[in-house]
Amino acid sequence: MPDLNRVQLMGRLTFDPELRRIPNGTAVSELRMAVNRSFQGRDGERREEVLYIDVTVWDRQAENCCQYLRRGSLVFVEGSLKMDQWDDKTTGEKRSKVRVQADRVQFLDSRRDAQGGGGGGYGGDEYGAPPPPREAAPPRRERREPARERDYDDAPPRGAPAPANSGGRAAAPPEPEDDIPF
Repeated sequence: MPDLNRVQLMGRLTFDPELRRIPNGTAVSELRMAVNRSFQGRDGERREEVLYIDVTVWDRQAENCCQYLRRGSLVFVEGSLKMDQWDDKTTGEKRSKVRVQADRVQFLDSRRDAQGGGGGGYGGDEYGAPPPPREAAPPRRERREPARERDYDDAPPRGAPAPANSGGRAAAPPEPEDDIPF
């Protein structure tokens, strides 16, 4: 039977990511996420549990994380679980830890939230100037329904010009009735 090792997590960063480079020059960054889980206890009360998860991000994606993400940033991470094992230097005991090896990190905060109001984040320059305006989208074409005849109140068919009164202006809308059923 084939195995499956896939993880999808959404949460907030608990500290600013820092960029490191391994000896061959490849970029790596460690993220720590807080993921909340809400559930109802046996007593019927609503409870919340926080799980802290370490995530390793590599290459260009690590550089982007360090450039755009800050403590509190909302992210969506896809990846796989990896077991790290080492000997504790102080006690000599074997230690291990499960972490997420990220394949993809998606930034979920809006640009305004990521900038924190003072610039820096996405798109702005280092002095906090706003990003350049986006090109305007082409106008949307409206889909029009074909004209239909109405059978009520002698109203003109849809799309037909409104009848004019003797003064050449459109007739005033009818006055509301006093008998309102509610």
